[in-house]
Amino acid sequence: MAFPYLEAVVGFMIFMYIFETYLDVRQHVALKLPTLPKTLEGVISEEKFKKSRAYSLDKSNFHFLHGFVTILMDSAILLYGVLPWFWKKSGDTLESIGFDSENEIYHTLAFLAGVMIWSQLTDLPFSLYSTFVIEERHGFNKQTILLFFRDMIKGMFLAVVIGPPVVAAIILIVQKGGPYLAIYLWGFMFVLSLVMMTIYPVLIAPLFNKFTPLPDGTLRSKIENLASSLSFPLKKLFVVDGSTRSSHSNAYMYGFFKNKRIVLYDTLIQQCKNEEEVVAVIAHELGHWKLNHTMYSFIAVQVLTLLQFGGYTLVKNSKDLFLSFGFDTQPVLIGLILFQHTIQPIQHLVSFGLNLVSRAFEFQADAFAKKLGYSKPLRDGLVKLQEENLSAMNTDPWYSAYHYSHPPLVERLAAIDEADKKAD
Repeated sequence: MAFPYLEAVVGFMIFMYIFETYLDVRQHVALKLPTLPKTLEGVISEEKFKKSRAYSLDKSNFHFLHGFVTILMDSAILLYGVLPWFWKKSGDTLESIGFDSENEIYHTLAFLAGVMIWSQLTDLPFSLYSTFVIEERHGFNKQTILLFFRDMIKGMFLAVVIGPPVVAAIILIVQKGGPYLAIYLWGFMFVLSLVMMTIYPVLIAPLFNKFTPLPDGTLRSKIENLASSLSFPLKKLFVVDGSTRSSHSNAYMYGFFKNKRIVLYDTLIQQCKNEEEVVAVIAHELGHWKLNHTMYSFIAVQVLTLLQFGGYTLVKNSKDLFLSFGFDTQPVLIGLILFQHTIQPIQHLVSFGLNLVSRAFEFQADAFAKKLGYSKPLRDGLVKLQEENLSAMNTDPWYSAYHYSHPPLVERLAAIDEADKKAD
């Protein structure tokens, strides 16, 4: 008797939905608490706390609705054979316009085009509500409807330009890979990731945001001096106009080897009136680099990708897997999709493990910034970012342990304060 892959996948999806909804309920209860955690009393203003609480509860209520609709839709798509039906219809559409549906590359691209349109249409109401109701209500949204749809069209255009050659290459590799298929697939994805990391900040990101050099001044000098003291090969220092879309703030760095760049959101500079707070945030980010967190994360992703492709090669010709989901053929892309569904339990465990590692890295980067003498400005900067982003002040420990890749502010401040006490 064949293994019931479809039933097992849908059953696990529903189980995870119930489990994650339980965590969401716990978090919702925490968000409704009328008082600040003791660690934040006197640190966060009552006004900011009330605004944060209202914003977090709005997002939580929206998440319940979105999650319910998503699990219903995803379960129905699998149980009612929408995927095999859509695969067949994409082939019929190809033939109706004079293309050969037996060509797997053409057939796959037609299928993906339909999936992309479907995904955009079904997700659009939720995206619009999130951006123009929730974010707008709490003062974060800065983009217009025109800009929203322009970004969406640009994203679809990039998918049309980049997607076909990547999909075609993957199909050809699977068809001709032989016993070393997993190595070839991993090698292709490794090179592709390097290419994308190279061209994204130079060619793609500027399509959505404007990047300008940070003007000469004390802030630029402080960041350059900090980078120089750590032998960080800073080549360019940019400010990005994040305020054109949102008042949320951030900072990040990218680049290979001796060509590193740092990007500051203009909102970060606006919110942190004290330049030392901005520099402290950068010191935290440089801590990730100095402690090799970026390299470790990259290596972990490559190992997991290789293992994933290794697992795929074991089941890619499993007729029972395809039949269980309603397919009488074995297309490469469909095989990859079905394999992703079947390894969901492992993916959830891996994601949880990576979150634990990421949280440990965040504590280490905070400690690194503190050792550089940025304890107070880092503390003040973290508080300011928490206030300005209206991040959740009260968090359920189970929820945060499962979902958060960054520790809650309460834990980060406690770690910084504990280090200060030991130093005293």
